[in-house]
Amino acid sequence: MLSRVANSIYWMNRYIERADNYARFISVNFNLALDLPPNVPEQWEPLIVATADHFNFFEHYSEASRENVLHYMTFDIKNPNSIISCLYCARENARTIRESISKEMWEYVNQIYWKVKDKVEGSKNWEISRYQGFLEEIKSGSQLFYGIVDSTITRGEAWHFGQLGKLLERADKTTRFLDVKYFTLLPDVNEIGSPLDLLLWSAVLKSVSAYNMFRQQYKVVNPTHIVEFLILDKNFPRSVVHCLKEAQASLYDISGTSSDNGFSNPAEKKLSKLLSEVEFTEIDDILNTGLHQYLDNFQIKNNEVGETIFNTYFDLKPVS
Repeated sequence: MLSRVANSIYWMNRYIERADNYARFISVNFNLALDLPPNVPEQWEPLIVATADHFNFFEHYSEASRENVLHYMTFDIKNPNSIISCLYCARENARTIRESISKEMWEYVNQIYWKVKDKVEGSKNWEISRYQGFLEEIKSGSQLFYGIVDSTITRGEAWHFGQLGKLLERADKTTRFLDVKYFTLLPDVNEIGSPLDLLLWSAVLKSVSAYNMFRQQYKVVNPTHIVEFLILDKNFPRSVVHCLKEAQASLYDISGTSSDNGFSNPAEKKLSKLLSEVEFTEIDDILNTGLHQYLDNFQIKNNEVGETIFNTYFDLKPVS
């Protein structure tokens, strides 16, 4: 497979996953807005801080109001990570490799991009209910896209590069969902462990569609169990360790080697090392390090894995 084609497939899937996760980020605050006591104001700045978009945001907006953050994260083309920007990039990547993906994939990516673009005009005046409906469309749309991928693509290199992009992006964003809680300010330090605090933690679970599976596994909702579930649970598909395990499997399938025999290139080494670190971590290790510090460190290492994959597979120079 040409490195150009592999790169486009990787990023097409990564951008679709990013659009889905941005819709989920916004849904967190919408869910909270319905449940918060009247004396607790809505907080929107934690969303752009957790996604590391706050520097770019404040270059264009004076305050992190609900209207500004919503527009910035959904329809603002000045934000390279907004939903519409991600869908545009996914469409452009799909357009350049139409011969390497299924007809159904291209048609759906093209369709969902134009569907969102047509809604830009007048979106600043939307009511909350309409925004919620739009975000549900994005989340359902990304799930439908992955269903199309799974049912129309041969399990070859193209599929595995797509899996890599999706899973590394998902692992990164799961840690950022947890980090939103870190940046959300409680009205009083005494509120830690209170029903309000647990309400915020429950919103994190709901944002990654993990609430029902979590309640089946744990009888009590507390921060320790939530962190353990979203980072270390090997069976939940959006947990960090599960994403890394599946990404590792795809990476080794691409090279045709077995992880039992050790790594065969720098990308495999980097990802396997990160997976081992997470796999052999216990919840007490995370809490002793500090949740925010642990997540921040993971995000740096996860980005390094992405860079190494680029250098190994996509940045190939022609042989002179």
